[in-house]
Amino acid sequence: MTLNSIVLELVPPNVEHGRDKALDEAGKVLRFSEETGLTGRIGHVMMPGMIEEDPDRPVTMKPKLDVLDFWKIIGPQLPGVTGLCTQVTAFTEDAALRRRLGDLGAAGIEGVVFVGVPRTMADGEGSGVAPTDALAAYQDVVSNRGVVLIPTREGEQGRFRFKCDRGATFGMTQLLYSEAIVDFLTEFARTSDHRPEILLSFGFVPGLEQRSGLINWLIQDPGNPAVAAEQEFVARLAASEPDHKRRLMLDLYRRVIDGVAELGFPLSIHLEATYGVSRPAFETFAEMLAYWAP
Repeated sequence: MTLNSIVLELVPPNVEHGRDKALDEAGKVLRFSEETGLTGRIGHVMMPGMIEEDPDRPVTMKPKLDVLDFWKIIGPQLPGVTGLCTQVTAFTEDAALRRRLGDLGAAGIEGVVFVGVPRTMADGEGSGVAPTDALAAYQDVVSNRGVVLIPTREGEQGRFRFKCDRGATFGMTQLLYSEAIVDFLTEFARTSDHRPEILLSFGFVPGLEQRSGLINWLIQDPGNPAVAAEQEFVARLAASEPDHKRRLMLDLYRRVIDGVAELGFPLSIHLEATYGVSRPAFETFAEMLAYWAP
């Protein structure tokens, strides 16, 4: 079973803004979809389950609506759209996590990306279930089991292969600002029989990034020259005029699609507007999807 979908990421709003902000976000999705020709084309929304991370995060993390509550608000507003989410597993023990996953599925969320501890902690820390253990343990509860795929990370070939061995059915890439995923999947296809679905993630970079630096922070990997090059591209996008920004993103999108389309992996497209959905973001997404879409 594959998703074969266009997936739009929607971050649950801060608890203080609650239901009104959630409805406003859903309304923007409908309006911008209609204005850019994407009505009826978005198949899923991806809702990240947010937890506090490093204290140096450029945008302060405030308590967010729970993914399940957020979905119950926006789902009825988005006809034909199904839910996906990320679920931090490392701080939840087995029985509670099983109940949580059952509740997500019962609400119509048909895929879950299992994620672990923040960057301030080491893999394996936390009193709950490790993401790789969750992949194997909850196959009877979650049909579409996802993992995060970071093609520039050292050792990622072996890490991703192990996750597939454990039961991952799809990988959602970190935001792509280079063609590193092309070489990664080419090598993975050569050395592994696994062919999980790949959600290729592309993010719109507004001018606000020049002041905030949130995307730069999200993709950071100090000492990694491949990521440094991606951060330079993000800075270039942030400083570009809208038309030039769209051309740069479309060119990257074409190179990635052309490089991976024939490798044998089912593909979906995951679109993210890190600073919130906007018409410029949707205009860029529409041009990209006009080139290729699931």
